[in-house]
Amino acid sequence: MESSGELVPFPLLMTPIESNYRACTIPYRFPSDNPKKPTPTELSWINLFMNSIPSFRKRAESDDTVPDAPMRAEKFDQRYAAILEDIKKDPESHGGPPDCILLCRLREQVLREVGFRDIFKKVKDEENAKAISLFKEVVCLNDAIEDEAKRAENLVRGIFAGNIFDLGSAKLAELFSEDGMSFLASCQNLVPRPWVIDDLDIFITKWSKKTWKKAVIFVDNSGADVILGILPFARELLRHGAQVVLAANDLPSINDVTYPELVEIISKLKDEHGKLIGIDTSDLLVANSGNDLPVIDLTMVSQELAYLASDADLVILEGMGRGIETNLYARFKCDSLKIGMVKHPEVAQFLGGRLYDCVFKFNEASS
Repeated sequence: MESSGELVPFPLLMTPIESNYRACTIPYRFPSDNPKKPTPTELSWINLFMNSIPSFRKRAESDDTVPDAPMRAEKFDQRYAAILEDIKKDPESHGGPPDCILLCRLREQVLREVGFRDIFKKVKDEENAKAISLFKEVVCLNDAIEDEAKRAENLVRGIFAGNIFDLGSAKLAELFSEDGMSFLASCQNLVPRPWVIDDLDIFITKWSKKTWKKAVIFVDNSGADVILGILPFARELLRHGAQVVLAANDLPSINDVTYPELVEIISKLKDEHGKLIGIDTSDLLVANSGNDLPVIDLTMVSQELAYLASDADLVILEGMGRGIETNLYARFKCDSLKIGMVKHPEVAQFLGGRLYDCVFKFNEASS
């Protein structure tokens, strides 16, 4: 489904939304703070975005779909850095006070203004091709685990391992360009449990009862994340008899998978009978979320997604942007799961955990 028309609130948020929902998890300031003076938290986050500029500029310079890419990349660097400096001087400038949604939105706006549409396209395509070639092996390894609880845990570990492929994190972008990343090794090398938020045992107990009829999964990155992490997990839900709606971004943002890309990936993974390694996919739907950022404000989703999600009984927000930096404390009318890896020191500090720690937050329906 293509996204069109105005955006609407996600129908499963607890109502009234005004008093129950705030998209951004980490408060950058409090009402008592001086509106004209940046807070220490604002400054540390502005610096985090400032420090990511060189890796974005490098990607932009090598975008061969854009004429004069190096010159435009330099323009992006200067403009976005100038905006961040403005916000440091006056937090209320550029639509502030800043939060993670505004800082992401401004970065995307500047990239589009100077003529870039999808600076991570090349690396996304490469990673998707790599992950597609490994899909069958990963699924068969999971299918070979007979113990249901162990298989569920293995699928969850796969989501964390896949979620490492995040080029929005300056540190990981660096690591990634050095040696690529091995998915199966990443599965083994997760930080030991208990994780900083660890509701896995409660989730697995509920999973074994096969209770959900329809799950909506907000997906995150291209490559291993969606193909080797989310899709094997979604396939297992299908096997349990659930309908699954995968919600992907409308427009490109960092290396997040977009709606058209995800439709194409799934068509490549299906066999000639429309099955995902033996599992029927007639109950697997892909929706355009209406979003164009690596974070998401659930008061603004596409009407198509709102319609498809209205009768879901499980909502999953995957990845640091959608499930930790935004929506970690979002409350829903149905069961919800926020799952992602902590990839910024600032987030680790806020949660009181370790860098590359895992968040697995499961909440049963708010009654």
